[in-house]
Amino acid sequence: MYDYEKCPDDVKKLINDVVKSFRKTLKDNLVGVYLHGSLAMGCFNPNYSDIDMLIVVEREMSVEDKRLFIGDFLDTIKSKKIPKKGIEFSVIQIKYLRNFEYPTPFELHYSKMWKEAYEQNRVDFSKQNRDPDLAAHIVVTLNRGMCLYGESIDKVFKPIPEKFYVESILHDAKDIERNPMEDPVYSVLNFCRILYYLKEKVVSSKKEAGEWAIEILPEDLKRLVNKALRIYMGDVKEIKWDERRVKNFVEFAFLEVKRLLSSFKNSSS
Repeated sequence: MYDYEKCPDDVKKLINDVVKSFRKTLKDNLVGVYLHGSLAMGCFNPNYSDIDMLIVVEREMSVEDKRLFIGDFLDTIKSKKIPKKGIEFSVIQIKYLRNFEYPTPFELHYSKMWKEAYEQNRVDFSKQNRDPDLAAHIVVTLNRGMCLYGESIDKVFKPIPEKFYVESILHDAKDIERNPMEDPVYSVLNFCRILYYLKEKVVSSKKEAGEWAIEILPEDLKRLVNKALRIYMGDVKEIKWDERRVKNFVEFAFLEVKRLLSSFKNSSS
């Protein structure tokens, strides 16, 4: 597992080329490019991690600006070796970091799931979008992120009300609960991360949260977390999952989240 400084040369070159593309198309509108997620927190596995970034701009982008931005980005990554889970980023106006709104408005979003839609011109660039997940990404960037280009994190990102961060991670928990078998490793370790924050107020990586959970969970759940953690860390290859056990873990974790959330709301009132 790697952080940005020690990651493979092809990953670092990919990131540097992508940042050059952002600088080329955004020009003086670009405030900065910020890395968050596993690569910023030292637990990046090229076979099981994506590259997470936030791009901050000074002002609203026009439809044509958005087309040029995505077009140049797609050209940049066309011949590159991309990590299995791809690249994910959102473009946000700086005013929403200074005067936070939830769900947070954004200019553009890209992930592996959106690649085909962009390539086939099926994305409405004029649509106004908001994303509840951005609150969590902003908190991770502020606490654990790194600046790849532009203004420093402490000058650009301001703390947001904790209730919005909690709402954001709860939104993720509900998504996992609906379909835990879509990605069992993510389902298990991300619920660990949510529990870690609600119990200890720690903004953690999946690896850190899994290691914490192994110390405090009941024995039968520890084994499942350990399995997810070993796959995530690359110690073992993906193996067959017992759907019932995964769903039981998610049910347990979601009930625990609800209990902790009730305590959190009472302490905040």
